[in-house]
Amino acid sequence: MSKALKFIVLLAGLLAAWPLAAQYRDDQFKRDAFTQTYADTTLKENADSSQLFSFKEFFGGLAGKREASLKTLTMGSAVFLGGNQIYHRQYWKLPIVYGGIGAGIYGGIHFNKLYQDTQDSKYKTYSTLAYAGAGLVYWGSLMDGAIQFDRGGKYPNSAKATVYSLLLPGLGQLYNGELWKVPIYWGLMAGTIHFWLDNDTQYRRWKWIHNQATSTDESITERPPWSGENAKYYRDLYRRYRDYSILFTAVAYLLQVIDANVFAYMQDFEVDDNISMRVEPAVLSNQYAAQPAVGMRFGIRF
Repeated sequence: MSKALKFIVLLAGLLAAWPLAAQYRDDQFKRDAFTQTYADTTLKENADSSQLFSFKEFFGGLAGKREASLKTLTMGSAVFLGGNQIYHRQYWKLPIVYGGIGAGIYGGIHFNKLYQDTQDSKYKTYSTLAYAGAGLVYWGSLMDGAIQFDRGGKYPNSAKATVYSLLLPGLGQLYNGELWKVPIYWGLMAGTIHFWLDNDTQYRRWKWIHNQATSTDESITERPPWSGENAKYYRDLYRRYRDYSILFTAVAYLLQVIDANVFAYMQDFEVDDNISMRVEPAVLSNQYAAQPAVGMRFGIRF
């Protein structure tokens, strides 16, 4: 038998057997689509990432009955102070967290009352510093939880990079090893905050001028050299600029958070220099086609 005849017989056999193989493959796909189970159920059992927040996951983690994700721990600890420290069994930190926040709030209220009674500006400063101290301890408790959270692994944890960037802009990029991005985001945020404060100052200035120009109080002897209409125009203009600056600041902040999350997540993708293309003959068939079709199939690897 010649080679050409052998090839024709082999091709005829393939064409005859292909519909049966295709039908078996389709049936198997339909069956597996409803019965397939996955071996890696650890994430579903221990830390459910499909929900924004899970009370069961959070309090189960605090009780030591299950693992909790960093997202759940951070959101829960933002309300239930000290949750991160309890989860990591670092109970000695709880007096620092509760005591620092409590002392700051008490000091802020106390000095503010003294300022109201005496009108001494130094008490106003003390009150502000006390509240700032309470906020710093609160921030530190959340940051400590992110630092202590460690699931191992060769690549950065995307949740950890996200929390870092939420708590301190640019820290997520440092965690990802992208130091060159930090000056970009810091400069972007510093610029937007500068325009925010400057436009707010101008807005309040022109608001005061407008109030003075349109006031009916006859005790005001010196009026500003601008009319009420002019003052109103500039007041509204700078208020609009201030609002835009706030929006741009928020966009810059969210941008660096998204950047930290995405690039941490992408670092565990396998990327190599093996770029290849494979082309081979194929017989294609499905349940909707009356006859199988002969053609070419190719795949690209990159």
